[in-house]
Amino acid sequence: MQKKIFIKTFGCQMNEYDSNRIYDSVKRIGFIKSQDQDNLDCFVLNTCHIRDKAKEKVYHEIGRVKKLYKEKNKPIVVVAGCVAQAENQEMLNREPYIDIVIGPQSYHKINDKLKNFIKDNKIEETEFDTISKFNYFDNIENKNSKVSSYLTIQEGCDKFCSFCVVPYTRGAEYSRSVNEVIMEAKVLIKNGTKEICLLGQNVNAYHGEYHKKNWNLANLIKEIASLGVKRIRYMTSHPVDMDDDLIKTHGEVCALMPYLHLPVQSGDNGVLKTMNRKYNIEQYINIINRLREVRSDMAFSSDFIIGFPGETEKAFKNTINLIKEVKYSQAYSFKYSRRPGTPGSIMKQQISEVIKTERLKIVQDILNEQQKEFNKSFIGEYLEVLFEKFGRKDCQIVGKSPYLQSVYIDNADFKIGDVANLKIITASKNSMEGKLIKKDQKALN
Repeated sequence: MQKKIFIKTFGCQMNEYDSNRIYDSVKRIGFIKSQDQDNLDCFVLNTCHIRDKAKEKVYHEIGRVKKLYKEKNKPIVVVAGCVAQAENQEMLNREPYIDIVIGPQSYHKINDKLKNFIKDNKIEETEFDTISKFNYFDNIENKNSKVSSYLTIQEGCDKFCSFCVVPYTRGAEYSRSVNEVIMEAKVLIKNGTKEICLLGQNVNAYHGEYHKKNWNLANLIKEIASLGVKRIRYMTSHPVDMDDDLIKTHGEVCALMPYLHLPVQSGDNGVLKTMNRKYNIEQYINIINRLREVRSDMAFSSDFIIGFPGETEKAFKNTINLIKEVKYSQAYSFKYSRRPGTPGSIMKQQISEVIKTERLKIVQDILNEQQKEFNKSFIGEYLEVLFEKFGRKDCQIVGKSPYLQSVYIDNADFKIGDVANLKIITASKNSMEGKLIKKDQKALN
């Protein structure tokens, strides 16, 4: 008899990829993916430790599940991911409703834990076992192909930024072998993927060996492009590892989209030093300029942490100046929040919540305006759109531009996976409307 499993995923693209691979794994022991949370045999909460109050969100979610199953048979409750790694046994001690705690480098062991689960016998599995995990999943075909699919090529981080928990929850940097990545890319393309997004905690630190030659991310991108995929992106990059080969590749590989998320975190050199980012603003701007030299239509996104310890008014103004100089197509900004165990959490010169809130609003107002201006600059222009889903209206289909903008069109005879050149007729901060000018225009597939 088949059993039902539901996975609720918090956080980044890496977690989404991990959740999909867990689904692929548990199928082998008789579980099927459930679309709702009623009458489950197993509930998995795949967690993220990056955002504020991550631990509290986990317990809140578990409390909600407890209420849902108050008068039903309790499912096996699994907490996976980075919060599980950070809290491990403490989670089982604090919340008896949790049955299994499993870290992000150990989720390949979930089948064994579920098969051998005995009620009231709690399980904690948080060993760093990255190699075994990838070796396990290399033998399971990735069946979660979408029009746009994630592909993890690297995990962990050795940067030890003073605000970040990733080295402690995901472990040291590890790159999958080139063969493994290429094989998974081929499966995705065979199953209908038109766009592949390469993932890693520090994706552009990727390295491997292929045909007795050392390969980097640039080599890998070129190889995947040769497989015939329509689009390639990569997330999340670090300025330190943006090398010459990778910059050149942006000008050489048409499938590599002209949009890059390049987190800077602050526009002030003093703050960057305190963050242990290992680059300065001059180097960051140089990377931006070189990318625009090889690809004139390059657009950039970034992350900004506002109110990091020691951020003076002058330092904050330097961040504003950087934002105005680069002109981001979109960006993410957050108030700094302490993460236990990180150097930043015990630093002096913590910034008050009032000041952080005031500064964040200023930053977000500028970034929102830049995003609106960027989108509106395409009105009257043509953009190639890859359709990924149907819209809110019955006659509407929605896709992504090369710059990751959401573009929709009404009353057009397209299907998911089609690509078409649309003339942009309206634009707002979050979406754009396209139109077919030639009635007989066909999808560019």
